Amino acid sequence: MTSFHQIDLMARGAAIALFLLWSWILLRDHREILAARLAVAMNAGIIGYVLATLSWNFDPSPARIVCSIFAGSTPGLFWLFARTWFNDRQHLERWAVLTVALSVLNVIVMQMTFGRLVGFSFISGVLFRIGMFGFATAGLWEAWRGREGDLVEIRRRMRPRLAAAVGITVILVAIVEIAVHSFAAPMWLLRAVGGWIAILTLLFCTAMFGMRQRDLFGALLKPLAATTAPLDKAMAERLLSLMAAELPHRDEEMTIAKLAAQLGIQEYRLRRHINGALGHRNFTSFLNGYRLAEVKAALSDPSQKDVPIITIALDAGFGSLGPFNRAFREAEGMTPSEYRARNWSIPESASPVSKNGSKSEIDTANGKDTLPRTKI
Repeated sequence: MTSFHQIDLMARGAAIALFLLWSWILLRDHREILAARLAVAMNAGIIGYVLATLSWNFDPSPARIVCSIFAGSTPGLFWLFARTWFNDRQHLERWAVLTVALSVLNVIVMQMTFGRLVGFSFISGVLFRIGMFGFATAGLWEAWRGREGDLVEIRRRMRPRLAAAVGITVILVAIVEIAVHSFAAPMWLLRAVGGWIAILTLLFCTAMFGMRQRDLFGALLKPLAATTAPLDKAMAERLLSLMAAELPHRDEEMTIAKLAAQLGIQEYRLRRHINGALGHRNFTSFLNGYRLAEVKAALSDPSQKDVPIITIALDAGFGSLGPFNRAFREAEGMTPSEYRARNWSIPESASPVSKNGSKSEIDTANGKDTLPRTKI
């Protein structure tokens, strides 16, 4: 056994050990978080790839096929992980789950027909390459697009690094596998790529272990002031006054940089306050709190009972119907139409809405504030 083989085996073994350890920690501490469960599934896929590329030659054994199926599932799982973790989502759309499920089914077909049914194997192989690039691109877009609104500083810094590492790896894997399986390139190239992935996983796990637990998969909307710097009361008062008077949440293109400029403070201070004192991990979720409060008030307002819901949502600052419906359902557990119907099914004598339809009384009578508030 050459020195290269020994180093390669040690790197793969270390990567597998770290992924197993990280997966155990995620299941122990964060199993209720969707992104954590998807991370464990993604870890299993990467371990499968590390094991599948261990052999110099293709081994049609059941163990090799199972590892290859796990490995082929990794691009789709990476996309789902990026979609949930970077956006702090707790639910996935059915179409997203179905898309990944179909890709896994295609991987199974590709593995079971390899070397037997050439036509099926070729078609499924082409679909797999397309899917791999598609999932990788979509995952990188999720990592890149919301970086400015990410209030978890260490995660925000990790976004471009992860995007670069994954992008390079996906392109490298695709080129090498096409070269080996279609153009008879030497099989050791696959093993070299597997070693490269093992090294990347070591670096990735090191970075993840270095993150504080609340930064990794912290609970949403729980104030963290007890573990952060003392609350800046003057800045908190200015922020609350601005949000109440100027209604900046109605600007669908509002960014944290723009809001900091309106407050006349440094952007990093505003980031720390919204994350550390208010408990938001994402700037969009902070704005959506105000937007949803305005929408709920309008849906309960008798003077707006004939206003279309989409109009109310757009006026409150939501850019389109899809994100609005998703945010509303996650916050209230029902659709906006159901919320409006529930409010108007309450007898008039028990209705929380005053005769003049004042928004200040809406939801307050139900024990809810009309707008998110911060204790000062």
